[in-house]
Amino acid sequence: MSNVSEQEILRIRQGLNDLGDAIYNLATQEAPKPELKDRELSGNKIHGGKITQFQSIGIKDDSTRLVVLVNNDGIVTDNIDVETLVGDTSVTGDLTVQGHIKASSLHVDEITADIRQERSSPLEFVTTKDDKIYGKGLLFRDDQKTRQITLQPGPDRFFVSEPIDLHREAYISVGGISILNENELGTTVTKSNLRKLGTIQELKTEGNLTIDEYVFWNSDYMRLGFGTESPNGMLGLVQDGAEIIVDIENETAVIGTFTTSDFSLVTDNTPRISVSATGKITIGSGSDTKTTVKGKLGVNVNNPDADIATAGPVVFEGKRFEVGESVPTSGVYKKGDIVWNTDLKPTGYVGWVCVREGSPGTWKSFGQISS
Repeated sequence: MSNVSEQEILRIRQGLNDLGDAIYNLATQEAPKPELKDRELSGNKIHGGKITQFQSIGIKDDSTRLVVLVNNDGIVTDNIDVETLVGDTSVTGDLTVQGHIKASSLHVDEITADIRQERSSPLEFVTTKDDKIYGKGLLFRDDQKTRQITLQPGPDRFFVSEPIDLHREAYISVGGISILNENELGTTVTKSNLRKLGTIQELKTEGNLTIDEYVFWNSDYMRLGFGTESPNGMLGLVQDGAEIIVDIENETAVIGTFTTSDFSLVTDNTPRISVSATGKITIGSGSDTKTTVKGKLGVNVNNPDADIATAGPVVFEGKRFEVGESVPTSGVYKKGDIVWNTDLKPTGYVGWVCVREGSPGTWKSFGQISS
């Protein structure tokens, strides 16, 4: 039997009930907000905890979700809105810019772009200690070849690997003066080594001219040569050792051969007048040739006063006609030759006719003149 009375047991039970109610009230009542004084919170107090709406003189946190993660690899975030990056900055990986990039100097190993490039200053290639400007320029590459516009040395020049196609109204100029456009060379272009030309109109040249090493114009002597660089007339044609010249000497026009060669005037590929190298002149090419002389014809006569005038004997169908004061005393004559008397007198004779050929032959007078 217990020494504890029933009344004591009731008091103990009542005390336990009061203790339970007190513990319940403590467990269910709202915890009072802690009161922290300035500079009273240490890092050890918030280890593993969360600070909301944090704000300091240099930091303000308005986020409602996780934005910045700091780990041993660095800082991870989705977006950075910054006005100025100070100091050297390296970007590992891809960098996407959906706006403008402004830089005082930009050094890249390669640029690939599918958008328009706008510049307010020239594109410069600068010589450095380890690099030259030669070979720099624009390159256009595909799977088959590389096209380029680059600067090359010795002498300095731009090398273009592909044809250049100008707009129809565009032109190439030097010193602001057009030297080549769609239709013409500039007026300042005075020298050229052209090898082949199409149709030329209004060609004007100055100085000597050579065409196909066959036609030569000598501007010093004002002479044109075909087949010769030194024609002997204003115009000279040379072939197979013969030279034809056209010239003016002492106000007299001259055409003929300068060499000891025969000369012919030809129509229908037939000689009509031929002059031998020794001066023999032949008119016509055969017995059926017809020659017409308009006006008077003189032989060894400067001013003929008849249709035919000669200063010496003539032969007509094999018969010789000449003049004299008496019958010939020398020379060979044929039967039918006639000597016309130049000393006509009354009862004299008009002339003498050869009746037997010989030297001088036998002669008889004819045509007695009345008294």
